Amino acid sequence: MNKLSTLLSMAVLGTAISTTAAADTLAMVVSTLNNPFFVSMKDGAEAKAKQLGYDLLVLDSQNDPSRELSNVEDLTVRGVKAILINPTDSDAVSNAIRIANHAKIPVLTLDRGASRGDVVSHIASDNVAGGKMAGEFIVQQAGATAKVIQLEGIAGTSAARERGQGFMQAVESSKMQLLGSQPADFDRTKGLNVMENMLAANPDVKAVFAQNDEMALGALRAVQASGKKVLIVGFDGTDDGIAAVKRGLMAATIAQQPEKIGALGIETADRMLKGETVEKYIPVPLKVVTK
Repeated sequence: MNKLSTLLSMAVLGTAISTTAAADTLAMVVSTLNNPFFVSMKDGAEAKAKQLGYDLLVLDSQNDPSRELSNVEDLTVRGVKAILINPTDSDAVSNAIRIANHAKIPVLTLDRGASRGDVVSHIASDNVAGGKMAGEFIVQQAGATAKVIQLEGIAGTSAARERGQGFMQAVESSKMQLLGSQPADFDRTKGLNVMENMLAANPDVKAVFAQNDEMALGALRAVQASGKKVLIVGFDGTDDGIAAVKRGLMAATIAQQPEKIGALGIETADRMLKGETVEKYIPVPLKVVTK
């Protein structure tokens, strides 16, 4: 091959490489993938990223703020265009967000907010409204003077704080008696254990509000084992939660749309990267799912 042919071949090869450049990469840091709700959120984000032509890197923090911090540190050297983060803890995540801010990587939060740090947009359901919806449903079904228990999520998360706030608004505006409120960390097994103890201490309870479906399903097992009749309301609208409602085992779940939260996160990152102005808070509608 002569020199001219070689140069022409190199030029053609260079053109081919430039036209097949890798897609931009977005990253998603999830609090835990050991929860169906967040798996659905991931699935929604992955589908939307594929549709819009992005590669999506998903990292699992396993409900550990230190792992979350390490995940974000890792992403700052990977050349991602934006980070979507579902915080393990609204306060602890602030350090991770500041690292991304320092690296000039835009951050969006999903489902749970961040106490500090520069966040482009927060995409989530109105957790306060959802908690209030749960309380009002209990009043309608069990009566205004019903004796109730609340199972709380992970302390320090915006979701737990806001759902509890909304539920307490319903309690305070009615004559419901709150017998107890304890954390079960959004976990099914802990929901079972905490509910067993609370049932033993409060045998006259008529209803329970669990701040997510996983805890509600754990509470259901405890109620079934006790032989008592207790109205159970969950939150999230997961497949397992809705199935339990349709079978008449749970009274209701306040349904979020996790796939939509994930998809909206990708859409919002895409708009931001294209130079469009995006909303600081993007609410995702809720609904009460009953049999």
